[in-house]
Amino acid sequence: MKWLDKIPRIWKMAYGLICLWYFLNFTVSAIIEWKFVNPQYYVLWNALFLFEALCAFIVLIFLWSHLLSRFRPTVQVIGHALGLVIFFFMMGTLSYFFTDYMEGLVYFDHWEEYMIGLLSWEALRFHDQYIITVGVYYVIRYFQGLQQEEQEKSELAIKNREMQISLLKSQINPHFLFNTLNSISTLVNSSKEQARKLITQLSDVFRYALDAHSEQMVNLSKEIEFIENYVRIQQVRFGERLTFERDIDPTCLNTKVPPMILQPLVENSVKYGIGPKEEGGIISLTVRRSGSIIFFEVKDNGLGTKAKKIIGESSSGIGMANTDMRLRSYFGAQSKLRVRANEKGYSVNFYIEDKEPTKKTNQNLFEKIIYE
Repeated sequence: MKWLDKIPRIWKMAYGLICLWYFLNFTVSAIIEWKFVNPQYYVLWNALFLFEALCAFIVLIFLWSHLLSRFRPTVQVIGHALGLVIFFFMMGTLSYFFTDYMEGLVYFDHWEEYMIGLLSWEALRFHDQYIITVGVYYVIRYFQGLQQEEQEKSELAIKNREMQISLLKSQINPHFLFNTLNSISTLVNSSKEQARKLITQLSDVFRYALDAHSEQMVNLSKEIEFIENYVRIQQVRFGERLTFERDIDPTCLNTKVPPMILQPLVENSVKYGIGPKEEGGIISLTVRRSGSIIFFEVKDNGLGTKAKKIIGESSSGIGMANTDMRLRSYFGAQSKLRVRANEKGYSVNFYIEDKEPTKKTNQNLFEKIIYE
């Protein structure tokens, strides 16, 4: 019975509940009639046969409603009015068969008289059976429509998010590659050994940058390795003027992060913090864990607020803005970039959630990290 498996569970439950309701209804009515009106056992059998017929008709009513749902409301109303009449005649005829016909009243006049008699209060019983079944069908269809609409919105939001992230990556990759090539353009002729080493490092950087376009998340260890290669390339240009320090919590190395999420922060420090400063300076990368919250910070002791261009301007601003948008897309608005600048340098930090703790716990952990 594979076709039964294809029927959604909600429809099976609805059918079962309707049949259960009418089973109780027929049982109570039959017992009352058998006990107080007609103490014959065929009364109970007649109720059972009518109940079985009604369960079959419920399936047909569902199918009929499903067919009509494809048409405009006017056609549906007309179709259900016709269905109600047919249902009344079918159930009324079966009721006649199990009562008067079995008693010998077999002529058309007998059937006509019986059916006219049903047009009194008893007719409501058959009308209600049809109307209730149709009502259940449309209620389920309504909530299914709401659920499908929410699902489509969710899928659309996911697709938009994926497109946005892809766009941000496509903006970051050429931007980074151009700046890197520009950084080594004056260095390749000064020393063959340095040039060879630089090309090897650059190939590793390129490979990671290109792979980042297809990968959604990478281990933090790979991201840090990439940052170190990038800094080594910059150190060929700046020499002893550029120092790179890192303080990485080992428990964070397997944490998944978006690829190339730290590079624009380090690049900004190199380009606007340390680069224009005559004596150079130090760039430090810190990654710490507190519970399920992981805190990232890139800071330098460069020009800080004395720099002519800070975040939001020039090509570096594009990388920073895209990093901020990527963080929001992956981890939510609470993971936005936070910038602090003064005359002694500037720092950029953000945090991500490694798990799904409560909002209150997240906030407490975050405040502990930021202000300790």
